[in-house]
Amino acid sequence: MLLISCPWCGEREETEFHYGGQAFVAYPADPESLSDEEWAQYVFFRDNPKGAFAERWVHSAGCRRWFNTVRDTVTNEFQS
Repeated sequence: MLLISCPWCGEREETEFHYGGQAFVAYPADPESLSDEEWAQYVFFRDNPKGAFAERWVHSAGCRRWFNTVRDTVTNEFQS
């Protein structure tokens, strides 16, 4: 079982969390001016690195708060 450390509740089992995608993706400043291709790029395309990756998680079965963390995509280990 993968253990994830919630900043507010401490270490919990992965079944208490939901993945929220890549962290630090900025919302477009003027979304109405984007072409369909640019909007699709923002909505659907994310980085997929091998190694350290900043992610968003929500502790849905606990405090229900969102937080950013870094997870190694090779080992699945979370960095503090």
